[in-house]
Amino acid sequence: MIATRRTTFRLYPNQAQTAKLFEWRRLHHWLYNQALSDRQLAYKRDRKSVSYYDQQRAVKVIRQVLPEFKELGSHALQATVKRVDFAYNRFFQGLGGYPRFKSLRHYSGWTYPCNSGWKTHTTGVNGYLDISNLGHIQMRGKARNWGNPTTLTIVYRNKKWYASITVACDVQRETGSGLIGLDFGCNVAVMGAVHLGNDEYEELPIDNPRHLKQVQTKIKLANHQKRRKRAPNYNKRIKASKGWRKANGCVSKLVRIAASQRQDFIHQVAAQIVSSNSMVATEKLNFKNMTKKAKKGSKRKAQKTGLNRSILDVGMGMLRSAIEYKVNEAGGIFVEVPTQKVKPSQRCPKCDHVKPKTLSERIHKCENCSYTCDRDFASAQVCAEYLRTALGTSVEKRRSDSSTSTHCGGFKQVSEMKRQKPRPSS
Repeated sequence: MIATRRTTFRLYPNQAQTAKLFEWRRLHHWLYNQALSDRQLAYKRDRKSVSYYDQQRAVKVIRQVLPEFKELGSHALQATVKRVDFAYNRFFQGLGGYPRFKSLRHYSGWTYPCNSGWKTHTTGVNGYLDISNLGHIQMRGKARNWGNPTTLTIVYRNKKWYASITVACDVQRETGSGLIGLDFGCNVAVMGAVHLGNDEYEELPIDNPRHLKQVQTKIKLANHQKRRKRAPNYNKRIKASKGWRKANGCVSKLVRIAASQRQDFIHQVAAQIVSSNSMVATEKLNFKNMTKKAKKGSKRKAQKTGLNRSILDVGMGMLRSAIEYKVNEAGGIFVEVPTQKVKPSQRCPKCDHVKPKTLSERIHKCENCSYTCDRDFASAQVCAEYLRTALGTSVEKRRSDSSTSTHCGGFKQVSEMKRQKPRPSS
């Protein structure tokens, strides 16, 4: 299966290359703000909308008038102008706010949208990056799949330079023939219900490592030291003290470590689940609404803040996305159960009896059939049963198949199976 995957490499430029990278970043930042200003002035003065193609033609003029832009490459400059057009399109579609000017410290980098102007010398493990008018730059990193590089984005983050490369490659991932239902939580990061056959399920809990909580004490101490220093005030043009910058860097480093550990944990868990199960079902959750701030005047503001921090520390949305794309790579089936219709957290997996529960009730005990188990395990079983109902008898057929093929079909085939009408008996 040919797909596009992104791999990030750490860059190690020399002193001269570093100076030139900072200068190029400053020029791309100026071009972005200038393109944004051009659109705003044209509409306020003449009530005229400036299109991307108008600004694309203006890039040629800028390269002729300002010689420092010549070595940046026309495609990279056009990609910077395209960012402004993309921001306006998102605004008109209601997907984002009105585009704003960016400061240099918030402008991370620029993009080469095609193969022109750069070349990689690697097979996916370390290597060198060759950029026009800049030379060879050593890079370190490892890609799971490597193929034909298509785009390059240079990023400056946390005082380090990175190369984010998209690659068109043949993605292959091995998987099993199992079926599993998943329930995400805070006490247990993921509760899995592995289908063993008939109506039997095995509990597969994955503990929450709580990466942010492990460094929370150090972050509080660093923030305490940071508050004692002179903070910057950009409106009054007050610069931060050297001690404040040092303390702020310490806080950023601790948060960055927790984020890296969380990302590594997410990919390990997703790979573990997909390696044994080609059919995965989970609840359809709106994580944005789940982590909203408490309402104004709420008496449980501190509790809601702690709950939001716990949900974000697990990384439920990232974990769900990682499992979905890994299942799709393996050719499996990923289904999101409609929460408001099925109500997995309130439904009994044995008799389908529905009883509302509060968040404090962690044990499921059915009033109808007296089935008792962990609440998250019961919810995971309901998700797995929903997928089994959609698949019908094909689950048992998959288990009896001894083929080692990793292509397990898609959910489109499932819907076609459901639409088939039974043949009349002769």
